Amino acid sequence: MTDDELSNVIIGCAIEVHKVLGPGMLESAYEKCLKYELEKKGLKVETQVSVPVKYKDILLDCGYRIDLLVENKIIVELKAVDKLLPIHQSQLLTYLRFLNLRLGLLINFNVRYLKDGLDRLVL
Repeated sequence: MTDDELSNVIIGCAIEVHKVLGPGMLESAYEKCLKYELEKKGLKVETQVSVPVKYKDILLDCGYRIDLLVENKIIVELKAVDKLLPIHQSQLLTYLRFLNLRLGLLINFNVRYLKDGLDRLVL
């Protein structure tokens, strides 16, 4: 499956979660439900994956974690906020760089229509 195909599957699953739960839930609820939907599709999903900070020639465990890593290829960062901010995009781009990955999805579930809370970032 290409990255584009995989991202489309992830988005489809996120839409399903949003249809069932709607806005207003905690981020952790969306994370568990999205993981369930993705695994039902036969995808490998890891949650709360540690992201070491690369500083010069060392790796530091500073407590950063990504919400979902799908098929070891795509980072999915979930939010349940009033509005996505530029810092959310910066955070995802940094995670992509630190983990040497190309594609990330930023999904805000606290919107009326999920398409308004989707951001696809390519490093």
